[in-house]
Amino acid sequence: MGSRLKDAIPEPYWLTQAGAPAAADPLDGPTTADLAVVGAGYSGLWTALIAKERDPLLDVVVLEAATAGWAASGRNGGFCSSSITHGFDNGLARFPGELDQLIRLGRENLDEISFTVAGYGIDCDFERTGELHVATEDWQWRDLVAGHAAEAARGLDVELLDRDAVRQEVHSPTYRGAVWDRTGCAMVDPARLAWGLREACISLGVRFYENTKVERITAFPGGLNLQTWRGHVTARKVALATGAHGRLLKRLQQFVIPVYDYALMTEPLTEEQLDAIGWKNRQGIGDSANQFHYYRLTADNRILWGGYDAVYFNGGRIVPSQDQRDATFEMLADHFAATFPQLEDLRFSHKWGGVIDACSRFSAFFGTAHGGRLAYAAGYTGLGVGATRFGAKVMLDLLGGVPTELTKLKMVRSKPMPFPPEPLRSGVIQLTRWSMAQADLNQGKRNLWLRTLDAMGIGFDS
Repeated sequence: MGSRLKDAIPEPYWLTQAGAPAAADPLDGPTTADLAVVGAGYSGLWTALIAKERDPLLDVVVLEAATAGWAASGRNGGFCSSSITHGFDNGLARFPGELDQLIRLGRENLDEISFTVAGYGIDCDFERTGELHVATEDWQWRDLVAGHAAEAARGLDVELLDRDAVRQEVHSPTYRGAVWDRTGCAMVDPARLAWGLREACISLGVRFYENTKVERITAFPGGLNLQTWRGHVTARKVALATGAHGRLLKRLQQFVIPVYDYALMTEPLTEEQLDAIGWKNRQGIGDSANQFHYYRLTADNRILWGGYDAVYFNGGRIVPSQDQRDATFEMLADHFAATFPQLEDLRFSHKWGGVIDACSRFSAFFGTAHGGRLAYAAGYTGLGVGATRFGAKVMLDLLGGVPTELTKLKMVRSKPMPFPPEPLRSGVIQLTRWSMAQADLNQGKRNLWLRTLDAMGIGFDS
């Protein structure tokens, strides 16, 4: 393994920080609740918090198989976007008739996250820096120019930067241009956000049972029963917020696949190294290829560098050993060196991976089961840091049983195209991954397979 990676700790940087809360006791015996939330990632934490804010007398319990934020919520890049459609282009392609409404709801959602972080004093380095979408090839620049015009026409706060202008922002010889979304994204420490949301929930009276895996959910007159190893919960309503790890509702398995995403974290940069790359405005950055990188500065001036190699392991297996993938880490390190050659002496301190819950339309989908007593949200496809709060509101509105602005949305009422069963599923996904890589090597030109998937509304992303 390359010298830059030789001493990298094989754990998520965010989760190795000091300050993680002590785990709540597991459930031991029976209990009851008005609302049981399964999963203590962002989706479940926002659901529990908003439910208690809406009705302080509601008895809310959260059941978590491990500890709060241990999975995707504590392993991601910390890009908290206002987009609830996995970006403008995806929203325009899939929900054109309600895109203006979805943009407004997304902006309101990001504002409300900011208010919540401030109101509960959540120390998670929340910075509304915006995001740079950079082009590293001429074909990407052409797409960015066209996309900027469409975004500006919808009133988004976006600025087009040519080659010289973007290199004034961040010094990389690979940049051909960029679009700066000035207000649509915040940077956040993802683990501390999860831990802070957990503490906010507890302050309102939410009960947590961690290291408590729900093994099955069954209906009984008037409610649902959630069976765990050493106990059970009888609840009037249930919010299922398990992401890629969910196996409790069979129908979700046709729509969700677990995709592994990988990231590196550097050691802190010196003042001289920071001067060498600029980055004074500390934006999040994503490049514009089909296989794309995302990267950002942390509060202590490390660089998180992730993405590109979104991996589906045949059969949809989720096992801890897949959190580490040396071939991907080596490739990411090489790409980092090409982007920032002036940081040739910088080493990586951490390397890790984990699964995200991907679906064929990239953005989340929603629904109910057990006669409307259970609601679910899944399929955020890597852009869930902000969108999970919107999804939590959707789940609570669905459980309320009364039509709202959110439940009337086509985005909420519709489902993505299902994936085929295995082993065909694995073949389709691997062919798609190969085709996307080929498109990046061929000036963005999409082959017949990708064009067919586009026509069917199916995609694959990280």
